[in-house]
Amino acid sequence: MIIVQVKEGEPIEKALKKFKRKFEKTGIVRELRSRQAFEKPSVTNRKKMMKAVYVQHLRATEE
Repeated sequence: MIIVQVKEGEPIEKALKKFKRKFEKTGIVRELRSRQAFEKPSVTNRKKMMKAVYVQHLRATEE
């Protein structure tokens, strides 16, 4: 359960922003979307490899 401490006189928009930030950090939405459909391990590994190649390419062009 996510608990957000709200100070006296703090606007509700600021409290909502804190809640959204904490909720995003937990990764619940990401995990929920990944569990909606089964993905074969080979597909998962292929995605990881493609991401690693992409990041490596970005770092190479950055230098």
